[in-house]
Amino acid sequence: MSKGKRLRNQRTTAPPPPVGKKRPADRRLWRGGAAVAVLVAVGIAVAVISSGGGAAKPVHVNFDAMSGLQNGAPPWNNGVGELQQRLGDVHLDPLAQEALAFHIHQHLDVFVNGKHVTVPALIGIDDNTFITEMHTHDPSGVLHVESAKNRPYTLGQFFGEWSVRLTANCLGRYCGDLHWWVDGKRQTGNPADLIVKSHQEIVIAAGKPPAHIPARYAFPAGE
Repeated sequence: MSKGKRLRNQRTTAPPPPVGKKRPADRRLWRGGAAVAVLVAVGIAVAVISSGGGAAKPVHVNFDAMSGLQNGAPPWNNGVGELQQRLGDVHLDPLAQEALAFHIHQHLDVFVNGKHVTVPALIGIDDNTFITEMHTHDPSGVLHVESAKNRPYTLGQFFGEWSVRLTANCLGRYCGDLHWWVDGKRQTGNPADLIVKSHQEIVIAAGKPPAHIPARYAFPAGE
């Protein structure tokens, strides 16, 4: 074999890697693998969202679709007579006992033409047969939200199980002049869609507002 031919063969034949060393990674393969991983991750995320794995949506209560609401003048009873049939409307569950994985409290003040309306005891409690995630134990106005899941609960769900209409314009039978506040701040929109949070002071007033709007409530220790 001529010298020139031997040199050409040496240039076209790559030498084997030294023993104990690996060939350098092919960057094209690495990039391709990364792209596949991204596509797999996106596919998993889409599957989770499609299967309802996202966060729970707040419940909007349609009071216009409800029958048997309390339409008289206050005081209003605790709505226990309609509670069983109301659960589907407000998307609350009949629990055998309180579930405390998610446990918060709010205070509610209700006024009609400047006069304070009592928020009754035992809203959301059916004579010790069951208890819902939103309820009252006494007439102090303290709302208890106690659930096995951390999900959004709305003020409309509470008023729905109380069987008292609450919309952007109406409180019970009183419509056309509704005002509401959270922690002393005037609000707009539909108070039924308010997502309740820990230690809120909520004021709903139909007609002439009271002279003083409560801005906070002294919750007992541990609440």
